[in-house]
Amino acid sequence: EKGALVGRGEITHSYPHCWRCKKPVIFRATEQWFISVEHKDLRNRCLQAIDRVKWVPHWGVHRIKSMVQVRPDWCISRQRAWGVPITVISCAKCGEEVKDERVFNRIIERIKSEGADVWFSTPAEEFLPEGYTCSCGSKEFVKEKDILDVWFDSGVSHAAVLEKDERLSWPAFMYLEGSDQHRGWFQSSLFTSVATRQRAPYDLVLTHGFVVDGQGRKMSKSLGNVISPEEIIKVNGAEILRLWVSAEDYRGDVRLSKEILARLIEAYRKIRNTCRFMLGNLYDFEDPQGQTPQLREIDRWIMHRLQKLIERVTKAYEDFEFHEVFHRIYNFCVVDLSAFYLDILKDCLYVSAPWSSARRSAQWTIYNILKDLTRLMAPVLSFTAEEIWQHIPLSQKAESVFLEGFPEPRKEFINDELETKWAQLIEVREAVYRVLETKRAEKFIGNFLEAKVSLYAGGSLYDLLKEKEALLQEVLIVSQVELFSDSDAPEDAVKDETLPLHIKVTKAEGQKCSRCWNYSPTVGTFEDEVEVCERCYGVLKEING
Repeated sequence: EKGALVGRGEITHSYPHCWRCKKPVIFRATEQWFISVEHKDLRNRCLQAIDRVKWVPHWGVHRIKSMVQVRPDWCISRQRAWGVPITVISCAKCGEEVKDERVFNRIIERIKSEGADVWFSTPAEEFLPEGYTCSCGSKEFVKEKDILDVWFDSGVSHAAVLEKDERLSWPAFMYLEGSDQHRGWFQSSLFTSVATRQRAPYDLVLTHGFVVDGQGRKMSKSLGNVISPEEIIKVNGAEILRLWVSAEDYRGDVRLSKEILARLIEAYRKIRNTCRFMLGNLYDFEDPQGQTPQLREIDRWIMHRLQKLIERVTKAYEDFEFHEVFHRIYNFCVVDLSAFYLDILKDCLYVSAPWSSARRSAQWTIYNILKDLTRLMAPVLSFTAEEIWQHIPLSQKAESVFLEGFPEPRKEFINDELETKWAQLIEVREAVYRVLETKRAEKFIGNFLEAKVSLYAGGSLYDLLKEKEALLQEVLIVSQVELFSDSDAPEDAVKDETLPLHIKVTKAEGQKCSRCWNYSPTVGTFEDEVEVCERCYGVLKEING
């Protein structure tokens, strides 16, 4: 109309919209209540308090410090019709807030006795002493209508919960929440506590990621990738759900899918079957009540491995590395026990005389393994541990595994030198098994007991094998073993790629013993027991008197 407009045009740009009604938002500056992070050096005091807290995972300390370093003052007021009131009374004329301790105490007592709603239903004058006057001379007062930010509510929960319950103590040992709470609860609690109590309200903060599907996507009904805990429990039982929670590294997002659960079910089955095998071989075992028999070397080796397991699993629990707990226990059951120790032990358990020192040594050992292993797994595999505990033949035991003390390493069984030697024996066994598998694939042998193994070793390995020569047939689970110097190795012996060792496999000598299934030239030499070897013949004579 006045010709003052220089130009006119339309510009397309992004503009904030209300997330609820989807309409454009108009910004308007209004008076709010704030907590200044600079007042009395609050920001720096919080940063110092952060350094005195243990953060799990460790990068949590850098995350929260970077947020605190740049955060603005904390706006703690909200304009809502419900919530925790900001209990401030102001002069209706000059606007000055009432800072009289007598008024504060009256408000506190009324809220204690009548609840927070009394603030909204009671006139301001009822919270003031009779005849109360503002410094400006006015006798008219108004109550604050704003409510507190809900993050302030949660931020003071440490005081409301821990200091009011005699069963609890302040500060909290640990705060536990998702990694998004570095910006939320962890920080709001920190500021309220440092401002009023000069330290953080927690000694340790542990954060976890979020559950996603097997491909790392957020679970959503629209994607059809939601797996609820109830569904897992209904199909697989609570034990598998507990195992999944333990087995995954919670420090990042935690994946969940039917394929992941299937792998865990198989892992659980292996742990359970290992324990069931040990339980089954204690059917005639009597608790020696603290007395340790003369242990064979292989039993002393696995007892050493058990003490190391106890050390590592205990540390993993203390460091909240629960996935390490699962993997340590799983590897011990599958690798140390099932694939090696118990595999070797079967001959002793099944073939030796029931009261023989070798069998009693083996039984005492698996009894102690089972007793400690059950308690190690109890926090995770609670139902399985309790079931095992009820069947362990303990003469004196707690009614429940959860009423028993946690196992501690027994120093008398720790022997690093023994472990080093047996680590080499395991390497030799693996090398021999590679050759035996080749021979079995070639149909030269049907199983390993049909084999005679000739070892040609050099250097310190020969010295070790010579020292353990009496154990080699048992460790390798073949019918016969011979040991020679590597200088005597024939051309057709297989040279190992890593060890100073040549290996030759031939057919075992003699006939198959019907009792132990080993091949021996002594089978058929006893008129009254023509189908057994010399060793089994002696055991049968001992059993039959």
